[in-house]
Amino acid sequence: MCGIAGEVARGRPANLAAVAAMTDSMVPRGPDSSGLWAREDVALGHRRLAIIDLSSHGHQPMHDPELGLTVAFNGCIYNYAELRRELLGKGYRFFSHSDTEVVLKGYKEWGDRVVEHLFGMFAFAVAETDSGRVLLARDRLGVKPLYWSDVVDGNGAGALRFASSLPALVAAGGVDTDIDPVALHHYLSFHSVVPAPRTILRGVHKLPPGTIMAIEPDGTRIEKTWWEPVFERSSERDGWSERDWQDAILASLRTAVERRLVADVPVGCLLSGGLDSSLIVGLLSEAGQHGLKTFSIGFEAAGGEEGDEFKYSDVIARHFDTDHHQIRIDTARMLPALSGAIGAMSEPMVSHDCVAFYLLSEEVSKQVKVVQSGQGADEIFAGYHWYPPMAHAADGDPDDALTRYRAAFFDRDHDATNALLQPSWRLDGDVAGQFARAHFSHPGADTATDRALRLDTTVMLVDDPVKRVDNMTMAWGLEGRVPFLDHELVELAATCPPELKTAFGGKGVLKEAARQVIPADVIDRPKGYFPVPALKHLAGPYLDLVRDALHSDSARTRGLFDSGTVNSMLNEPNGNLTPLRGNPLWQLGLLELWLARHVDGAALA
Repeated sequence: MCGIAGEVARGRPANLAAVAAMTDSMVPRGPDSSGLWAREDVALGHRRLAIIDLSSHGHQPMHDPELGLTVAFNGCIYNYAELRRELLGKGYRFFSHSDTEVVLKGYKEWGDRVVEHLFGMFAFAVAETDSGRVLLARDRLGVKPLYWSDVVDGNGAGALRFASSLPALVAAGGVDTDIDPVALHHYLSFHSVVPAPRTILRGVHKLPPGTIMAIEPDGTRIEKTWWEPVFERSSERDGWSERDWQDAILASLRTAVERRLVADVPVGCLLSGGLDSSLIVGLLSEAGQHGLKTFSIGFEAAGGEEGDEFKYSDVIARHFDTDHHQIRIDTARMLPALSGAIGAMSEPMVSHDCVAFYLLSEEVSKQVKVVQSGQGADEIFAGYHWYPPMAHAADGDPDDALTRYRAAFFDRDHDATNALLQPSWRLDGDVAGQFARAHFSHPGADTATDRALRLDTTVMLVDDPVKRVDNMTMAWGLEGRVPFLDHELVELAATCPPELKTAFGGKGVLKEAARQVIPADVIDRPKGYFPVPALKHLAGPYLDLVRDALHSDSARTRGLFDSGTVNSMLNEPNGNLTPLRGNPLWQLGLLELWLARHVDGAALA
């Protein structure tokens, strides 16, 4: 939907040229307009995707001289109309109908606690003109990204820069682009997830979800987590029956879907044919979205694995009479698209369906500017295969629960990770395992299943599926909205007894609720995933791409991976899949391809 950028300098004026460079690098995120604002040591930049009428909603960065505030905002506040009425009642004057101005006035009224009043997805920066104080904020589930970096200019003066994408920070220069060895171990162990605040680059960080960072006038930084879900049973729901839970969850999801219809343009839906996206289509139909545009994508089969689920998406399209579009991708089109998908990644993302979302978004953006999708349901309602075994973990023993979780989710253990790396990149401590153990031991989750769900909801979901959808849709100026990540729905689901969620092979309570809306043959089908077989069964030009990346001059110079191990993997490229059925060779190749594009390429620019 948008991209924001900025600099808070120390001991010198803000570098407006650097902010402009960051803003210019994010044109795909906001192709319709741009703006810059600067005052002494603070500068803000903005790129905008117009899903509303700009003439009535104002331009960004938005400056209010009466309040002495300026904001650069990325996202969508679904309750902005209610907040606007409330603030009007408190005497505030409005000059637009935008959620951006609501954030500005809301900050004046509530200060840092404005975030608690906002329902939606957002990342923003508010600057106080007189004091120079700046507040950075990110939404509860991290749907909208926010990266930051400390930089020092040639005269030794420092600054904090921030942007909606990591490559935008690199584009402005002055960033330490060395590999963070701890992040590298996370990437190779924790299924390519690098938890906040780290990124794969030592000099770039990301604000965690549900977090604010205040940069005070004296340069002091104060970071605070302002939201986290509690995975415990609620006394007020002790007497609920299974049907009570189903009805409450369906009502909450219905509200979430309706909230995300706010736009001055038609809203479409990505329809995979699975339970989650099918249910959203059904609820959109209930909400009066007749002739809804729906989109499905499929690939050529490879390694005996089918590359599409059209037979299921067709059932939903017919049932709700949608304006349905099947997008079929052959190798001739997919292989070149990999370069674009990697270029769109703010961080290296190994999930095969990145290129699927990239190509899907390209086609969808030709017809609509806003889509809803079903990401998040598996993490919120226990749809993955590793949740049911958690119920058998020893009571109150986080180590037993963690062992079960790691066996299902981690790509490799600590020893195998070290064996994959050259000696200079090996670590003594199992950093990924220690991170997961700390999460499992943290209070606020009743059972082993709750602990796994909390870790996946607050970390894995944010830095894999959610980031994937944001990056790939925004590459084409398409806004993706995710009803399953409505924070009220997430809070409700977190209190739901885990056995109701893990029932019927996972997402039991959601499946039973969905029977009120969508056909049973879609609900009772075997669970599917967004398949891109050619990246799972590497052969031909895809294998050549990976081999060339791992044998490139820049890869040799970086010296991340043990050459003997890499050559063994290349000799048998499909012989050993990860526990999540991914190709470990693609994981290595993707990292080198991403570094070549975003680090090596930036250095040559």
